[in-house]
Amino acid sequence: MTPELASAFEDWRAWLRDEKRFSAHTLDAYLRDTADFLDFLGRYHGRDAGLDMFDDLSPRDIRAWLAALAERGLRNASRARALSALKNWLRWLSRRGVGDMAVLVGLRTPKRPAEVPKALTGDETRLLLADAGRDWLGVRDRALFLMLYGAGLRIGEALGLDRADVRPGGAITVTGKGNKERLVPLLPAVCRALDSYLVACPHTAEGALFVGARGGRLKAGVAQKAMRRLRAELDLPETATPHALRHSFATHLLAEGADLRTIQELLGHASLSTTQRYTSVDTVRLTQVYRKAHPRAGTSAKVDG
Repeated sequence: MTPELASAFEDWRAWLRDEKRFSAHTLDAYLRDTADFLDFLGRYHGRDAGLDMFDDLSPRDIRAWLAALAERGLRNASRARALSALKNWLRWLSRRGVGDMAVLVGLRTPKRPAEVPKALTGDETRLLLADAGRDWLGVRDRALFLMLYGAGLRIGEALGLDRADVRPGGAITVTGKGNKERLVPLLPAVCRALDSYLVACPHTAEGALFVGARGGRLKAGVAQKAMRRLRAELDLPETATPHALRHSFATHLLAEGADLRTIQELLGHASLSTTQRYTSVDTVRLTQVYRKAHPRAGTSAKVDG
């Protein structure tokens, strides 16, 4: 790409990071997808991509890129994310007098497959949370996993907590997506596990709530590795992941009669439609129970009347 375009790309990166406060994961994905488009655009037109290309950008250019992504094996969800990143870039350019957002009119976003969250059963959850080890690291892991399940946190939200975010009386202040804060109550069992961890932890009582062996903020990869080890020891399915505990939190609440609005607030979902995915999960669970327990299930006989 030309130096002018490279400079604009760096300004956009800084804007996403500092102004929009994108998470590191989302920022990396947006930059990677958009850089891929810029590379494609240059090769497609046979010259280095420059800002001038965006004044003449056509829907055909974007469709050709999406088709190239499909040929490389990217699924609909990945191509939808890539198009979302490109839209953000084009919107940013348009606000600075470069290009025209009208180029996106008529472009259809690749349809994302309907994903049903994979929740753990009650027995699997109890087994997983019963014990994570005897040393302080095991006590930490159990407290972390209990918080994911008991408060419905994303792994990044839990690991981003500071000790000061734990409020007296059993609640935590959580910073979620979009840097939005929410207050989440903690169950007594979670509070007890957290207290046990804080007593056992040999590191300073300031800063990050969950820390690694050397005292730095615990990384997601370390927590996921601990889950994989525990999963193997307990012979649990591969779907037993830190994120599955969040799904289980919502699914089990719904099964016990909690309303969707309450679950939405606890999870920090911006849209109720996101929370409504869990109604599908519960329907699947209820259908499985029905087919297993109903005396007429599995027979071809019809019920009279």
